[in-house]
Amino acid sequence: MLTLTNITQQFGEKILYEGIDLQLNAGEHLGLIGQNGAGKSTLIKIITGEILPDDGRILWQKNARIGYLDQYVEVDEHLSIRAFLRLAFKDSYEKEEKIAALYTEYGETLDDRLLEKAGQLQTQLDQGDFYQIDTLVNEMSTGLGIDVLGMDTPLKNLSGGQRSKLILAKLLLEKPDVLILDEPTNHLDDEHISWLTQFLQSFSGAFLVVSHDRAFLNQITTHIADIEFGRLIKYTGNLEQALKQKEQNRESYLRQYHAQQKHIEKTESYIRKYKAGSRSTMAKSRQKQLDKIDRLTPPGSTAKPNFDFPYAPIVTTLALETTSLEIGYERPLLPPIQLTIRYGEKVAIRGFNGIGKSTLLKTLIGEIEKLDGDFHFPENTKINYFSQDLVWSNPFETPLQYLSDLYPKATIKELRKHLSRAGLPNQLAQEPLSTLSGGEQTKVKLCQMTMQKGNFLILDEPTNHIDQETKVSLQNSLASFAGTVIIVSHEQEFYQDIVDRVIEIQAD
Repeated sequence: MLTLTNITQQFGEKILYEGIDLQLNAGEHLGLIGQNGAGKSTLIKIITGEILPDDGRILWQKNARIGYLDQYVEVDEHLSIRAFLRLAFKDSYEKEEKIAALYTEYGETLDDRLLEKAGQLQTQLDQGDFYQIDTLVNEMSTGLGIDVLGMDTPLKNLSGGQRSKLILAKLLLEKPDVLILDEPTNHLDDEHISWLTQFLQSFSGAFLVVSHDRAFLNQITTHIADIEFGRLIKYTGNLEQALKQKEQNRESYLRQYHAQQKHIEKTESYIRKYKAGSRSTMAKSRQKQLDKIDRLTPPGSTAKPNFDFPYAPIVTTLALETTSLEIGYERPLLPPIQLTIRYGEKVAIRGFNGIGKSTLLKTLIGEIEKLDGDFHFPENTKINYFSQDLVWSNPFETPLQYLSDLYPKATIKELRKHLSRAGLPNQLAQEPLSTLSGGEQTKVKLCQMTMQKGNFLILDEPTNHIDQETKVSLQNSLASFAGTVIIVSHEQEFYQDIVDRVIEIQAD
């Protein structure tokens, strides 16, 4: 279905890939993995034609229908949810209009060829999904939790996350030959991730998926493509099987690398010793042999993140208490909330996407006005908040400049140290925020949290863009934090071992 040949891509001094190849065959369910900044999203953009590679060739199978999950696509905001989803069947509706036009023309000309054309088009509609369109739209809406928003709701009333979910639903209804999905679970809750998992498992076409949700990726993939140190290796099997193969390959590569280094060192020593003496001819011969060696790349090492959220001591029994709290914008999203969180508790908040989890957090931190009721934090509460939105007031600033503006008293050396501990080496610390990957931008925000004292951490979907290594580091940091923690996350695997309880939010 898709062949990438000798793809090379570089941004400034950062080389993402050098001459990588990849083939996606019919029916393959391929997961694309790699650490933050390895170039996964860039490769998706190269595949979809959004950017051109520095070198190499992209070849699609002729007439292949490609569906790409573009969360920033322009939409008609006046359309209702139902009308937007029906656009997935645009070709069928056009055929119906053409049939009507052919019958009208036949009534004027009595040309039997028009009836024949209309009959052919009608057969195509009968054999397709045309007469099940509303059923298919309703099933997809229920599966992804869109129906609860109201099928007649105009798109202009939807949040960014709700709109992303809608775009995914339309894409799946179109049934392309190849699906290209970049983080499709970011705006889905557990129930709807489960539905999407089953849908993709039974999808007859091919797909390429980028996801940091390991459990999801493991269940839907038949092959894995791993980007690491500028190279791409494709494995057969799901994520778990691929990682086992990768570890075996890594051990084999290390043995080869160390054996080659030993040989090079021994040969160079001989050349230095005899290049000017009686054995100079032999030394020159060995130099020529050395020059021809295809040298193995040294095993790379990426900066491992290590988060340490500074603690501000506080003496209290309760960390948060709400009394008939009503949240929303013009009208309440939920029934009045009665919530008590003890000091030092670690709590996960769960509920379907769009129900109001982020709105609750934004109300608690004072970003959104409460509609009614009350909430109370004890005196000396210091909240440290992580927002899931990767929005910057100046996207052309570097991480160093951004943090320097926030903490003008900190030296450049101190800022670099904090960024390095968050997994952002000096090179990335000096790149514009807009050029960093989603995972790297998330690390900047987490780094910011490590520079301010707090006793109440509130995190809204912190795992959306980060790789497994960063997730493990964040888990360890939250588990050891002495204060109170609220986590909103669709990844149960991330929070289940660190929280004391899970609060389920329901509309009624």
